[in-house]
Amino acid sequence: MNSNQRIQQHFEEAAQVLERVRHDESLIQAIAQSGQRLIDTLAGGGKIISCGNGGSMSDAMHFAEELSGRYREDRPGLAAIACSDPSHITCVGNDYGFDQVFARFIQALGKQGDALVAISTSGNSANVLNAARAARELGMTVIGLTGRGGGELTALCDVQVSIPWEGYADRVQEMHIKVIHAWIDQIERAQ
Repeated sequence: MNSNQRIQQHFEEAAQVLERVRHDESLIQAIAQSGQRLIDTLAGGGKIISCGNGGSMSDAMHFAEELSGRYREDRPGLAAIACSDPSHITCVGNDYGFDQVFARFIQALGKQGDALVAISTSGNSANVLNAARAARELGMTVIGLTGRGGGELTALCDVQVSIPWEGYADRVQEMHIKVIHAWIDQIERAQ
């Protein structure tokens, strides 16, 4: 397979996943339902905390900055933050272990009435699972953004959006950013 064919294959595969998502009514309903839970969180005076590893951390940061900054429309900033502070992550990772970096952040900044957006393509990242457990202990809403059936995170979520793809994580991440943009649009329109 030459380079052009390989590139074409990437786009064809991405289009296949997008078509699955577009035509999955239960998944679209989960996206809308979780978006409404986030709207309710903000309307009730709560904040949204997001977390994830690697590319999922980038997505968590992107989600938070679009809410606290702006997406498409001028509006007041919304209470959203990603667990992405390097000093926090390295401190907790050193003192308690990497599997506790997000849970400690939730314990420090989360409260009842807040929401956690837990992003994990597999649904099995130990630090994301621990964050979801910490959020549940505080009475926070837990929304999972996953793939591959949702993994262990499924049991810890109030609502889960799981991308129907069993292949490489990059296809799941591509759909995650589309879900995040749909949520932001839904939230922004509710302001």
